[in-house]
Amino acid sequence: MVVTDNVVDMSLSTHPRSEHSIRLRIDGAIRDKDPLRIGGAIRDYEENIMKVVITGGGGFLGSMLCEALLKQGELTAPSGKRQRIESIVLLDAVFPSLSVDPRVTRKVCEISDREAVFDAVGTDADVAIFHLASMVSGECELRFEDAMRVNLDGGRNVFDAARAAARTTDELPRVVFASSIACFGGDVIADCFSDSSKHLPRTTYGMTKTICELLVNDYSRKRFFDGRSVRLPTVIVRPGKPNAAASSWASGMFREPLAGIDCPLPIRRDQRHPMTGYRTVIDSLIALHELPESRLGGDRAVGLPAHQVTPLLAEQVLAEVAAEHDLTIGKIVEAYDDRIQGIVNGWPTAIDGSRAMKLGLPQPPPVKEIVKQFLEDFASV
Repeated sequence: MVVTDNVVDMSLSTHPRSEHSIRLRIDGAIRDKDPLRIGGAIRDYEENIMKVVITGGGGFLGSMLCEALLKQGELTAPSGKRQRIESIVLLDAVFPSLSVDPRVTRKVCEISDREAVFDAVGTDADVAIFHLASMVSGECELRFEDAMRVNLDGGRNVFDAARAAARTTDELPRVVFASSIACFGGDVIADCFSDSSKHLPRTTYGMTKTICELLVNDYSRKRFFDGRSVRLPTVIVRPGKPNAAASSWASGMFREPLAGIDCPLPIRRDQRHPMTGYRTVIDSLIALHELPESRLGGDRAVGLPAHQVTPLLAEQVLAEVAAEHDLTIGKIVEAYDDRIQGIVNGWPTAIDGSRAMKLGLPQPPPVKEIVKQFLEDFASV
C-alpha cells in the first residue's frame, strides 16, 4: 500500500526486533507497534507473522516436518496465540532436491557455523525452532571431534541464537530439540527406561544428546527460551539407502525386503529395540511445540512411547504384509557385526512413554500399520 501526505505506506521491511513485521511510514516517520489514528479511527497495523527454522531440514524427518507445517499453516507464537506461518527456513549441509513452495528458504550450512545459524534464526521473537540436525550414532563413534563440533557446539549455536531472538522473558521462542533414547545405557541395561531414569549414555552420540537436553532445561529455567526435548526411539521406516547410524538396520530390515532385496542384519535376531513410526514422530514434534510450558515443569525432556521390535517380529510382519499386498519380498540375512551389536547392547530395549501419553502425545500404531504407511508414502521410492 503506497500513500502520500495523509496516506499510509505499508511495506515489508526489517524491524530491529521483528524482521517480518509490517511497518508503517507516515509523513516520513516510522512507527512500529503503536496504534495509529488514521481517518478518525485507531488501528494497529502490525501483523505478527510466524517464522519456523528447522535444522536438519534436508533430512528425512526435517523435510517431512516442513511439509506437515506447511499444510497446518500456523503455530503457537511466543505470545501464546496462534499465528500464520509465513516462512520456513531449512538449514542443512546438503539438500537432496529443490523446494517448490515459495514459503520455504533453504540455507546450505553446518550448524557448527555460528554466524550462519544466527543469521537464519534472526532476531524475531515470533519464531519457532525445531533442532533436528545431528551427526548419527555410528559416525559419532568414529569421529569424536566432529561429533563435539556438530552435535554439541552446533547445539549451543542454535540455543544461543534462540536466546538472542527472545523479545522479553514473557514472550520466548519455543525450541524443540530432537534427542534420543541413546541418552540411556549402563553396564547393566534396565528392563525399561522412563523419563525419570538416570542418564548414562554408552556412546558419544548419546553423550551429546544428554548434554543438549540439560542445556535445554537450563536455558528454559533461565528464561532464555521456552525449550522442549523429544527423546526419540529409533524411527522406522526411513526411505532411501542405509546410513551410518548404528540403528540403520532397523529401517533396512523392513525397507530392503519390501523392495525385493535381501537385507544384511548386523545384530542378533532376538535383539529387542524400541521403535516408532515416522508419522507419529512428526505429530509428536508439533504437539510438543504446542504444549503450554506450564504442563512441562522443570524437566523439558519427554520420551516417546515405542514398540519393542525384534528382527524375528519384523520377519513375521513382512510375511503378513507381503501376503496382503501380493509382494515378493527379500530376506533378512545374517551379517553379524561385533561393533554394531556392541553399540546396540548399550541402548535401552524398552521405553516407558506414559508421561508423553499423559501430555497428549500420540502412541505409535501397530508395527504392521507403520509398514503399510511406508508403502503408502514411499512405495515408488
